[in-house]
Amino acid sequence: GDYSKALEFYEKSCKIKEKCLSPNDPDLATTYSNIGSVYNNMGDYTKALEFYENDLKITKKSLPSNHPDLAASYSNIGSAYSNMGDYAKALEFYEKDLEITKKSLPPNHPDLANSYHNIGTMFYGIENKNSGEDNTMPIMDGTNKDMLDAIYANMEPPTLAASNLTEDDRSKCETR
Repeated sequence: GDYSKALEFYEKSCKIKEKCLSPNDPDLATTYSNIGSVYNNMGDYTKALEFYENDLKITKKSLPSNHPDLAASYSNIGSAYSNMGDYAKALEFYEKDLEITKKSLPPNHPDLANSYHNIGTMFYGIENKNSGEDNTMPIMDGTNKDMLDAIYANMEPPTLAASNLTEDDRSKCETR
């Protein structure tokens, strides 16, 4: 993507929202999260964390403690720490994500599988880091794909909570 253009427009949006909305408005939190995601994708993880933490601060104040958006905020922070190679810190945030996701979504929801996947990936990274091995973590190599396939294979049929998935995602869930 064109990250500089994305930042330009997200920042314009953010300035307007900061002036017009309450400082605890969830829409402002979403904008902070979007900006954080751009910085995360650009490799500027410190800047990404700054925006993700602003998102989390608002989300914690404005939404219930079991809301899926709060889980996503924790997951985003975990992602930035993971990308920085701080797997223990990432694990802390991914575990908060999992705790909320388990309470707020059905046991067959793909977001729950992603939460488990993220935690497994952190343990993989921590082990390799501690053993002195190459700690480059494959995101979707055959091993991770097999693990996700096993998780999906043991899930119940999808429910209405999966209605926000794309048609392609829904068909993948229904065929398992």
